[in-house]
Amino acid sequence: MQYEITLRLGYAYAHPVAQARHLLRLQPRTVPGMQRLVAARLDVEPDTPERAVRTDFFGNIVHSLHFHEDHAEIDLRLLAYVERHSALPVLDVAPSIDRMRRELGGLNDLGPDSPLHFLAPSPRIPDLLPFRDFAMAAVLPDMSPVEAMRAIGAALSAHMEFDDTATDVDTPPLAAFEAGRGVCQDYSQIMIASLRAVGIPAGYVSGFLRTLPPPGEERLPGADAMHAWVRVWCGNGIGWLEYDPTNAMAVADDHILVGYGRDYSDVAPIRGVSRMVGGQSGHHTVDVIPVG
Repeated sequence: MQYEITLRLGYAYAHPVAQARHLLRLQPRTVPGMQRLVAARLDVEPDTPERAVRTDFFGNIVHSLHFHEDHAEIDLRLLAYVERHSALPVLDVAPSIDRMRRELGGLNDLGPDSPLHFLAPSPRIPDLLPFRDFAMAAVLPDMSPVEAMRAIGAALSAHMEFDDTATDVDTPPLAAFEAGRGVCQDYSQIMIASLRAVGIPAGYVSGFLRTLPPPGEERLPGADAMHAWVRVWCGNGIGWLEYDPTNAMAVADDHILVGYGRDYSDVAPIRGVSRMVGGQSGHHTVDVIPVG
């Protein structure tokens, strides 16, 4: 399946901003066997000559922008074409969790896809202990990591209620877990913490999700979304699998990958610093359109 993705993201400031630097992780990436970035273009208004593109440690595409002139707003428009391959059915040949842990003890690879980076606490998931009892209640001793992933995902779906007013981008996973409400970022970081708490490496995935309108209704422009889900290490024989805890489902070909990280802090769509006073307001729309 090939998709045309249009993202519009912007901010309006109460007073002109004198200087600003931003790092953007918005552009889909190529992952062999999963998806291929065909083409992409990022338009910035106001434009700035100080722009650069690089890849970070995890292989994500990073655009950096530096503004030296006063500006009252910033508007970003990403247009990308991505070829997304259908996921094959998973044959669970994974070892038990205990055996998988022994496999991890024999690994010495510290490359970006090494599961060793995804076992320990990370900046947005600093404490695993509060999630251990929740995870242990869902996981049986002889389960494989694949079975544990599905079991924890189902338990999380029963525990949480989707509520886009309950949390914000800075809400700690434990606060969202205790409230039992949140959005995809919360679901994903809670699931990551729960998996790590029982010794299963897990990481954060950012991307886009194509949504479908209810039967008989037209699709609303801009109604698709940036989304987050989880990748789970299932042993040397299977490697990484991806799971969407917000929707309690395996990731399918309507999930378009942007970036991998340990948690949200590694793949935040936009982050930066500005020399400014007063507040700001923002807008964000996404369209994911099949084109072939």
